[in-house]
Amino acid sequence: MPTKVSTSSMDELLQGLTNIALPEPGQLVDGLVISIYKNKILVDINGVATGMISGREAKDSSDTMKTLKAGDAVSAYVIEGENDEGYIVLSLRKANQEKTWKRFQDAYLNSEVIAVKANEANKGGLLLEVDGIKGFIPVSQLAPMHYPRVNDADAGQILVRLQKLIGEKFSVKIINIDKENGKLILSEKAAMEDQRKVALGKLTIGDTVKGTISGIVKFGIFVAFDGLEGLVHISEIAWGHVKNPGDFGRLGDKVEVQVIGIDGDKISLSMKRLVADPWLEAAKVFKIGSVVEGEVNRLTPFGAFVKLNDEINGLIHVTEIAGEELKDPGEVLKVGDKVKAKVIAVEPEEHRVGLSIKALTEEPKKKIKKSEDEAEETSEESEEEKPAKKAKKE
Repeated sequence: MPTKVSTSSMDELLQGLTNIALPEPGQLVDGLVISIYKNKILVDINGVATGMISGREAKDSSDTMKTLKAGDAVSAYVIEGENDEGYIVLSLRKANQEKTWKRFQDAYLNSEVIAVKANEANKGGLLLEVDGIKGFIPVSQLAPMHYPRVNDADAGQILVRLQKLIGEKFSVKIINIDKENGKLILSEKAAMEDQRKVALGKLTIGDTVKGTISGIVKFGIFVAFDGLEGLVHISEIAWGHVKNPGDFGRLGDKVEVQVIGIDGDKISLSMKRLVADPWLEAAKVFKIGSVVEGEVNRLTPFGAFVKLNDEINGLIHVTEIAGEELKDPGEVLKVGDKVKAKVIAVEPEEHRVGLSIKALTEEPKKKIKKSEDEAEETSEESEEEKPAKKAKKE
């Protein structure tokens, strides 16, 4: 005989079914994959309802769909209640976004460092997007190695430098979070702050450090090392005259520099002090009174610089170029001219070798004048001697 169910038991069963709450929009639910077809996933939600994930909602930053198979457990975000087909509308993308937001919020609250990848750039900084959450790293928040050092803060050149960083991974800290608008402000500089403080605390004047060229501008070369960045001023690049810092390195080159100054966060570096000062040998090589030959490589209102060797330039002051009064060295000389000059001063401590063209042209005149004076004296003596000689004969 069939078992009879009492009226009261049936009522309890029906009451239990009606008390089962269906998933509501905004919830995260767990379920089991029933089947996968192309870009559609059917999910059993605790035996209470069937959910469907389809279209763009099946795509998330982790490519979850590629690894799913029937029977796998999956978490999804409820977008809508039952649709016309009787399915709860779910989203992997939104579920991953919620998890990502949770991860970002925890990182923000705990000041944790996270890894992100830039996928766009504008002149203000780098942009990225993770599960629909937009992030921005302002130029001012980039670490020294990535900060776009360009002449005159040229916006076009800044953008070119930033575009080269697209696709790179960055270690950053979240310095501002706005869930309502789905935006984050990130800082690479903040992520390196602890490392920078430790490195700066250990740094002392006179240290030799190895780094990477992070910027080349008209007034010098920036070098990044240990989370820090210092400037090799144009006057500290080489012992000789430096016209273009770009002649002494390229972005990304590895270099060795010496720390010559620390003023708060400002670090001064030198490349030239790691090589022997050629001016210390100048007094031995260039003797006062000797004649040297070189090429004019720079003209200034006060004189002409002559390249004597790879490190040493001599100066012919405007008053030592020609005999007549000269106001502009360019009236007589031009860059590239080969000239001979006399060494008239050597001051190694001042990094100065004084030269004179005038001294060479005046010497022959002095010799000629001296010869004429001697000849005249001889002639005068002869005239005085004539009467005496005549009287003697008589």
